[in-house]
Amino acid sequence: MPDPDAIHPLPELPRVVFLQPLLASLGEAAPANVEVGAFSYYDDPVHGRDFFGRNLLYNISGETRLRIGKFCAFATGASFMFPDANHALAGPSTYPFGILGGAFAELLPLSDYLWKPGADTVVGHDVWIGMEALVMPGVRIGHGAVVGARSVVTRDVPDYAVVAGNPARVVRRRYPEAEAARLVALGWWDWPVERIARAVPALVKGSVAELEQFARDEGLTPA
Repeated sequence: MPDPDAIHPLPELPRVVFLQPLLASLGEAAPANVEVGAFSYYDDPVHGRDFFGRNLLYNISGETRLRIGKFCAFATGASFMFPDANHALAGPSTYPFGILGGAFAELLPLSDYLWKPGADTVVGHDVWIGMEALVMPGVRIGHGAVVGARSVVTRDVPDYAVVAGNPARVVRRRYPEAEAARLVALGWWDWPVERIARAVPALVKGSVAELEQFARDEGLTPA
Protein backbone atom coordinates (compact mmCIF):
# COMPACT_ATOMS: atom_id res chain seq x y z
CA MET A 1 0.00 0.00 0.00
CA PRO A 2 1.17 3.59 -0.52
CA ASP A 3 2.72 4.93 2.67
CA PRO A 4 0.75 7.94 3.95
CA ASP A 5 3.68 8.80 6.24
CA ALA A 6 6.16 9.26 3.38
CA ILE A 7 6.80 12.93 2.57
CA HIS A 8 7.68 11.93 -0.98
CA PRO A 9 5.33 9.05 -1.88
CA LEU A 10 6.93 8.86 -5.33
CA PRO A 11 10.72 9.06 -4.81
CA GLU A 12 11.27 9.43 -8.53
CA LEU A 13 8.88 12.42 -8.54
CA PRO A 14 9.92 14.62 -5.59
CA ARG A 15 7.61 17.43 -6.66
CA VAL A 16 4.72 15.46 -5.11
CA VAL A 17 4.62 15.93 -1.33
CA PHE A 18 2.24 14.39 1.20
CA LEU A 19 1.24 17.28 3.47
CA GLN A 20 0.43 15.36 6.64
CA PRO A 21 3.94 13.94 7.18
CA LEU A 22 5.48 17.19 5.94
CA LEU A 23 3.59 19.05 8.67
CA ALA A 24 4.72 16.52 11.28
CA SER A 25 8.33 16.84 10.15
CA LEU A 26 8.36 20.55 11.01
CA GLY A 27 8.21 19.81 14.74
CA GLU A 28 7.90 22.92 16.85
CA ALA A 29 8.05 25.05 13.70
CA ALA A 30 4.80 23.54 12.42
CA PRO A 31 1.79 25.88 12.46
CA ALA A 32 -0.35 24.70 15.36
CA ASN A 33 -3.56 25.93 13.74
CA VAL A 34 -3.34 23.67 10.67
CA GLU A 35 -4.45 20.06 10.29
CA VAL A 36 -4.24 17.83 7.23
CA GLY A 37 -5.75 14.43 6.48
CA ALA A 38 -3.91 11.41 5.13
CA PHE A 39 -2.94 11.18 1.45
CA SER A 40 -3.53 14.86 0.71
CA TYR A 41 -0.70 16.14 -1.45
CA TYR A 42 0.85 19.28 -2.94
CA ASP A 43 2.49 19.23 -6.37
CA ASP A 44 5.24 21.80 -7.02
CA PRO A 45 8.37 21.34 -9.16
CA VAL A 46 10.48 23.65 -6.97
CA HIS A 47 8.86 24.43 -3.60
CA GLY A 48 6.99 21.25 -2.71
CA ARG A 49 8.39 21.07 0.82
CA ASP A 50 7.79 24.77 1.43
CA PHE A 51 3.99 24.59 1.32
CA PHE A 52 3.37 25.62 4.92
CA GLY A 53 5.78 28.54 4.67
CA ARG A 54 4.93 29.85 1.20
CA ASN A 55 1.29 28.94 0.61
CA LEU A 56 -0.32 29.85 3.95
CA LEU A 57 -0.52 33.62 3.60
CA TYR A 58 -0.53 35.88 6.67
CA ASN A 59 -0.85 33.01 9.11
CA ILE A 60 0.51 35.19 11.89
CA SER A 61 -1.67 35.10 15.00
CA GLY A 62 -2.83 31.49 14.71
CA GLU A 63 -6.29 32.48 15.96
CA THR A 64 -8.15 30.74 13.13
CA ARG A 65 -7.63 27.25 11.78
CA LEU A 66 -7.13 25.64 8.40
CA ARG A 67 -8.53 22.11 8.25
CA ILE A 68 -7.75 20.03 5.17
CA GLY A 69 -9.40 16.67 4.66
CA LYS A 70 -8.09 13.40 3.26
CA PHE A 71 -7.22 12.62 -0.37
CA CYS A 72 -7.00 16.25 -1.48
CA ALA A 73 -4.83 17.34 -4.41
CA PHE A 74 -3.33 20.84 -4.58
CA ALA A 75 -1.63 22.07 -7.73
CA THR A 76 1.39 24.39 -7.84
CA GLY A 77 0.76 27.73 -6.16
CA ALA A 78 -2.57 26.85 -4.53
CA SER A 79 -2.68 29.14 -1.50
CA PHE A 80 -4.77 29.96 1.56
CA MET A 81 -5.25 33.47 2.92
CA PHE A 82 -5.68 33.92 6.68
CA PRO A 83 -7.70 36.69 8.39
CA ASP A 84 -4.53 38.41 9.62
CA ALA A 85 -4.26 39.85 6.09
CA ASN A 86 -7.37 41.98 6.66
CA HIS A 87 -7.25 45.73 7.19
CA ALA A 88 -9.73 47.72 9.26
CA LEU A 89 -12.57 49.19 7.19
CA ALA A 90 -14.49 51.16 9.83
CA GLY A 91 -12.99 54.57 9.10
CA PRO A 92 -11.84 56.65 6.12
CA SER A 93 -8.42 54.97 5.91
CA THR A 94 -7.54 51.31 5.66
CA TYR A 95 -3.85 51.96 6.40
CA PRO A 96 -2.58 49.96 9.42
CA PHE A 97 -0.77 52.86 11.11
CA GLY A 98 -0.38 50.92 14.36
CA ILE A 99 2.01 48.37 12.90
CA LEU A 100 4.63 51.13 12.65
CA GLY A 101 4.49 51.85 16.37
CA GLY A 102 5.70 55.15 17.79
CA ALA A 103 3.42 58.17 17.43
CA PHE A 104 1.19 56.24 15.01
CA ALA A 105 0.29 53.78 17.75
CA GLU A 106 0.14 56.03 20.83
CA LEU A 107 -3.45 57.20 20.45
CA LEU A 108 -4.77 54.02 18.84
CA PRO A 109 -2.81 50.84 19.44
CA LEU A 110 -3.12 48.11 16.86
CA SER A 111 -5.13 46.00 19.31
CA ASP A 112 -7.92 48.62 19.20
CA TYR A 113 -8.39 48.49 15.44
CA LEU A 114 -11.78 47.22 14.31
CA TRP A 115 -10.63 44.17 12.42
CA LYS A 116 -13.02 41.96 10.51
CA PRO A 117 -13.47 38.84 12.66
CA GLY A 118 -11.97 35.68 11.23
CA ALA A 119 -13.39 32.19 10.83
CA ASP A 120 -11.81 28.80 10.20
CA THR A 121 -11.19 27.66 6.64
CA VAL A 122 -12.28 24.10 5.91
CA VAL A 123 -11.38 21.95 2.91
CA GLY A 124 -13.39 18.75 2.71
CA HIS A 125 -12.21 15.34 1.56
CA ASP A 126 -11.32 14.50 -2.04
CA VAL A 127 -10.97 18.15 -3.09
CA TRP A 128 -8.90 19.19 -6.12
CA ILE A 129 -7.59 22.77 -6.11
CA GLY A 130 -6.05 24.00 -9.35
CA MET A 131 -2.84 25.88 -10.06
CA GLU A 132 -2.43 29.27 -8.33
CA ALA A 133 -5.96 29.24 -6.92
CA LEU A 134 -6.44 31.41 -3.84
CA VAL A 135 -8.79 30.42 -1.02
CA MET A 136 -9.88 33.38 1.08
CA PRO A 137 -10.40 33.16 4.86
CA GLY A 138 -13.39 31.50 6.44
CA VAL A 139 -14.77 29.53 3.49
CA ARG A 140 -15.76 25.87 3.37
CA ILE A 141 -14.91 23.87 0.27
CA GLY A 142 -17.18 20.85 0.17
CA HIS A 143 -16.25 17.22 -0.30
CA GLY A 144 -15.42 16.22 -3.86
CA ALA A 145 -15.28 19.82 -5.09
CA VAL A 146 -12.99 21.11 -7.84
CA VAL A 147 -11.51 24.64 -7.85
CA GLY A 148 -10.32 25.89 -11.24
CA ALA A 149 -6.83 27.26 -11.84
CA ARG A 150 -6.28 30.85 -10.67
CA SER A 151 -9.72 31.02 -9.11
CA VAL A 152 -10.31 33.19 -6.04
CA VAL A 153 -12.65 31.39 -3.65
CA THR A 154 -14.54 33.97 -1.59
CA ARG A 155 -17.60 31.95 -0.57
CA ASP A 156 -18.50 28.39 0.40
CA VAL A 157 -18.33 25.72 -2.31
CA PRO A 158 -21.02 22.99 -2.30
CA ASP A 159 -20.10 19.32 -2.17
CA TYR A 160 -19.12 17.96 -5.60
CA ALA A 161 -19.32 21.36 -7.30
CA VAL A 162 -16.87 22.76 -9.85
CA VAL A 163 -16.05 26.44 -9.34
CA ALA A 164 -13.92 28.82 -11.38
CA GLY A 165 -13.23 32.52 -11.82
CA ASN A 166 -12.67 35.60 -9.67
CA PRO A 167 -14.72 35.49 -7.58
CA ALA A 168 -15.16 31.74 -8.04
CA ARG A 169 -18.66 30.70 -9.06
CA VAL A 170 -20.24 27.31 -9.59
CA VAL A 171 -19.88 26.42 -13.27
CA ARG A 172 -21.38 22.96 -12.94
CA ARG A 173 -22.12 20.19 -10.47
CA ARG A 174 -20.17 16.95 -10.71
CA TYR A 175 -23.24 15.16 -9.39
CA PRO A 176 -26.79 16.32 -8.69
CA GLU A 177 -27.36 17.32 -5.09
CA ALA A 178 -29.09 14.06 -4.19
CA GLU A 179 -26.27 11.91 -5.59
CA ALA A 180 -23.67 14.12 -3.92
CA ALA A 181 -25.41 13.49 -0.61
CA ARG A 182 -25.24 9.74 -1.23
CA LEU A 183 -21.49 9.98 -1.85
CA VAL A 184 -20.96 11.98 1.33
CA ALA A 185 -22.98 9.38 3.23
CA LEU A 186 -20.67 6.64 1.93
CA GLY A 187 -17.65 8.53 3.30
CA TRP A 188 -15.21 6.31 1.39
CA TRP A 189 -12.26 8.44 2.52
CA ASP A 190 -12.69 7.04 6.03
CA TRP A 191 -12.51 3.41 4.92
CA PRO A 192 -9.39 1.35 5.72
CA VAL A 193 -6.80 1.87 3.03
CA GLU A 194 -7.00 -1.77 1.93
CA ARG A 195 -10.72 -1.34 1.23
CA ILE A 196 -10.09 1.90 -0.62
CA ALA A 197 -7.56 0.09 -2.81
CA ARG A 198 -10.21 -2.50 -3.72
CA ALA A 199 -12.67 0.30 -4.46
CA VAL A 200 -10.37 2.22 -6.83
CA PRO A 201 -12.06 0.94 -10.03
CA ALA A 202 -15.46 2.03 -8.75
CA LEU A 203 -14.09 5.32 -7.41
CA VAL A 204 -12.39 6.30 -10.66
CA LYS A 205 -14.66 4.82 -13.31
CA GLY A 206 -17.88 3.79 -11.62
CA SER A 207 -21.18 5.42 -10.83
CA VAL A 208 -22.60 6.33 -7.45
CA ALA A 209 -24.77 3.20 -7.62
CA GLU A 210 -21.73 1.03 -8.35
CA LEU A 211 -19.84 2.47 -5.39
CA GLU A 212 -22.87 1.83 -3.19
CA GLN A 213 -22.98 -1.74 -4.48
CA PHE A 214 -19.31 -2.15 -3.62
CA ALA A 215 -20.08 -0.93 -0.10
CA ARG A 216 -22.91 -3.44 0.21
CA ASP A 217 -20.63 -6.23 -1.04
CA GLU A 218 -18.17 -5.21 1.68
CA GLY A 219 -20.93 -5.46 4.28
CA LEU A 220 -20.94 -1.71 4.96
CA THR A 221 -24.58 -0.98 4.22
CA PRO A 222 -27.78 -3.04 4.28
CA ALA A 223 -28.25 -5.07 1.10
